[in-house]
Amino acid sequence: METNSLTSSSPKQHLTEFQDLENKEGELYLRFYVASEREFALPATVVREVIAAPLDRITPIPNAPYALLGTLNLRGRVIWVADLSYFLGEPNALNTERAEISVIAVEEQDIMVGLAVDRIIGMEWLNVEEIQQKNIPDSTAKSFLRGEWMLDELTNKSLQLLDQRAIVQSELWLA
Repeated sequence: METNSLTSSSPKQHLTEFQDLENKEGELYLRFYVASEREFALPATVVREVIAAPLDRITPIPNAPYALLGTLNLRGRVIWVADLSYFLGEPNALNTERAEISVIAVEEQDIMVGLAVDRIIGMEWLNVEEIQQKNIPDSTAKSFLRGEWMLDELTNKSLQLLDQRAIVQSELWLA
């Protein structure tokens, strides 16, 4: 009988994984893309869960604003789910014609919402001292951004850090 690697890992292996987490410098962030292929990040401390939700798990609400996809039952707690692209003023909306949608459950001051994104990249340690404020253009997204990291100076590729408090408290949830 084969053993499952997820259930048969040794305490020593878990200890090594935790040491790796503690030895990293900076802060842990979840990196992801929205529909326009722009890359964003949220602090791991506000991310409660990442869900690959089948579209039929998101219940549409009649007469809801276009940004809101509906509600999702997350372990007995009903949360609103919105297409993050609309918050950021992106020209492309999320493709909802697929089997699953990536939803990031974000919690801020006991309010939990779901942010639907194009795809999740993963977790990464980033140095907060390298956040730049100067390159944030005036746009709809500006009120939801805390800054950006320059990933590649030659191609001018950057990773934009979102302000979860501004997103959760946005009037788009109420519209």
